[in-house]
Amino acid sequence: MTRAGTVTATQQRPDLPMSTTVLRLDGELSLAAASALRLRLASALRSATKRLVLDLSSVQSCDPAGLAVLISTQRQAAERGIVMLLAAPSPRVVELLHSTGLERHLTVCPDLPGALVTRLTRAGAGSREGTD
Repeated sequence: MTRAGTVTATQQRPDLPMSTTVLRLDGELSLAAASALRLRLASALRSATKRLVLDLSSVQSCDPAGLAVLISTQRQAAERGIVMLLAAPSPRVVELLHSTGLERHLTVCPDLPGALVTRLTRAGAGSREGTD
């Protein structure tokens, strides 16, 4: 049996760049998890962050409801001037993002360290050149 997605905040660690919030998502990003996930991500967007990193390394799968949460969070982040990055997605999630074309609209980093050194540019887009 699989479990619905959960969110673990790892913000305000001394090793994180300033104004960065990292949220680790676990389990399945599914209809069952969408409502709670949406609320937790909206709460993270209200903080004084400039970079929101969603660590997807423990996400086994994502359905259309989970994708909708990621897309709406990206949109809300951009409206607030926050760069949202997806870090370390599993091969299944990468394939889903590719097959839906969403990898062109979401900034995806192959690993968490890469997401943390991505230079902040404009909301919705990161640059891998240097750090902020």
